[in-house]
Amino acid sequence: MMTDRYQSPLSERYASKEMQYIFSPDMKFRTWRRLWIALAETEKELGLAITQEQIDELKAHKDDINYEVAKEREALVRHDVMSHVYAYGVQCPKAKGIIHLGATSCYVGDNTDIIVMAEALKLVKKKLINVIAELAKFAEEYKALPTLAFTHFQPAQPTTVGKRATLWLQEFMMDLEDLDYVLSSLKLLGSKGTTGTQASFLELFDGDHETIDKIDGMIAKKLGFEECYAVSGQTYSRKVDTRVLNVLAGIAASAHKMSNDIRLLQHLKEIEEPFEKNQIGSSAMAYKRNPMRSERIASLARFVMADAMNPAITSATQWFERTLDDSANKRLSIPEGFLATDGILDLCLNVVDGLVVYPKVIEKRLRSELPFMATENIMMDAVKAGGDRQELHERIRELSMEAGKNVKVHGQENNLLELIANDPAFNMTLDELEKSMDPAKYTGRSKEQVDTFLKNVVDPVLKSNAKLLGLKAEITV
Repeated sequence: MMTDRYQSPLSERYASKEMQYIFSPDMKFRTWRRLWIALAETEKELGLAITQEQIDELKAHKDDINYEVAKEREALVRHDVMSHVYAYGVQCPKAKGIIHLGATSCYVGDNTDIIVMAEALKLVKKKLINVIAELAKFAEEYKALPTLAFTHFQPAQPTTVGKRATLWLQEFMMDLEDLDYVLSSLKLLGSKGTTGTQASFLELFDGDHETIDKIDGMIAKKLGFEECYAVSGQTYSRKVDTRVLNVLAGIAASAHKMSNDIRLLQHLKEIEEPFEKNQIGSSAMAYKRNPMRSERIASLARFVMADAMNPAITSATQWFERTLDDSANKRLSIPEGFLATDGILDLCLNVVDGLVVYPKVIEKRLRSELPFMATENIMMDAVKAGGDRQELHERIRELSMEAGKNVKVHGQENNLLELIANDPAFNMTLDELEKSMDPAKYTGRSKEQVDTFLKNVVDPVLKSNAKLLGLKAEITV
């Protein structure tokens, strides 16, 4: 560990080793070499004078990057791609003359960016699927547990703990749909030359357009893609980066919403995130159990949502066939957006997997508000017994105000039921009224909605992605 210079918290504290590898120099430069091999193989297959011996030599050194040679060369020529072309040539003397033949720097740079983003999206998808699976288990387990719902963070008609979880779950399902669409639509840049016109290949293949038309498709297949973008400038459209980061921002927004709800529920002592045996909540207040994981989710999520602006601005401000004001920004915004999202999903998985529910606290709070929620049912029962609906409505309103004042001003328990029982207009005993206080009577179709949602929407997705399930998240601090 180096202690005398800045190190990114995304690498030190938040992102997994898997995501860090995807954006590592090894991944980048090994992909460059795979692209050079794919280009050479394609050119050989289309008739250029490239030998199998040269191809084999390139393949023999595709993973052992001679970084020191490249670094020394870059200090001299100030060009990263040509420095690595040179370094590869040092290892492959027989093939050095055909490395990067007909290509421009964006052939390796931009195609690698697409490949890296595709791999990163696959890892994000795997983690997102597992978060969805854990939330589905939670929703199923607590689908019938009544809880006080809130609108405007004011007590509202009851729902269930599981039904509330489906609201979080549905947003993550929407994110998965967006991710699948963007991932399936990613294409390679291909090899289109300095301004996207493939002029260099016209020279290499003596103006044979029919042969040149095959190049991009052949390269794409060798790298595991279906096709390349049909047209480009020197680079692929930076709109692609915008679409990718918007997916990450969507996941961040969903995670932020869930983490906020959990933080509020932890304040109410109804639901808590995991809290380890030796974990310290506060340096001063030893009793505290701060929701630090949910707070970290919210913190990282804000970073990702704001980060999505970077590729949008970059895309909007590219000049004609390309300008280089995208490069420094892309080196920061794309990797850091993915690293932060990776950390968010690990935290989400850890939190959801270990959520602690306190049914007694939930029931106590619900019952303290339930008499207000039950007033319409009480009124209807009194009408059936011969009461006047309009008169009863006014009496319910007056008694509710009195009970509310007792709670807020005098700090007493909610005595609305006693007040109603003592009012001859209702002709109902306290015992009769208390029998109507079963919380399950007021949750509507919450349980049935959870069952339907899990069965028809979530389960098919989990089944089709079964091979991705089983992930357990590790968080460092």
